[in-house]
Amino acid sequence: MPTDVPNLLSADIPAPPFTLPSSPTDSMSLERLRGRPVVLVFYPADWSPVCGDQLALYNEILEDFAELDAQIVGISVDGPWCHRAYADARKLRIPLLSDFEPKGAVARAYGAYDATAGVAQRALFVIDGDGVIRWSYLSPADVNPGADGILAALEEIHGRAVS
Repeated sequence: MPTDVPNLLSADIPAPPFTLPSSPTDSMSLERLRGRPVVLVFYPADWSPVCGDQLALYNEILEDFAELDAQIVGISVDGPWCHRAYADARKLRIPLLSDFEPKGAVARAYGAYDATAGVAQRALFVIDGDGVIRWSYLSPADVNPGADGILAALEEIHGRAVS
């Protein structure tokens, strides 16, 4: 069986639109976030150690994202009830969106789906207020990519010197 190697979308192309469940009763669309930078954090699964560390880091620096007027959003193939339990347990204030059905459709659109494992890859995207991808990064599944690349891309959008 061939391995599905992601073809991650790169900078300077329009971000594919989506609407995904943000809870068992609500949804969030990329269009609704238009007008400000958006950080999409695709991750393999709730409850995994690396994902937990990665999302906890972003949760800790939400003020840095707010200073750059950016909305950060997590996306995995886990369902909305799983996301709710996970966010409550980890005290996450980041919206977690469910790319559950059809499974991985949004991750596939962004070139960040691993069909062999049936999960999203650990991929990051920074999208500007006009809906254009300005930066993307694919990290190995077992490596927390941190926040430096995200913050540098957001600072560039705002015309600030990268520190």
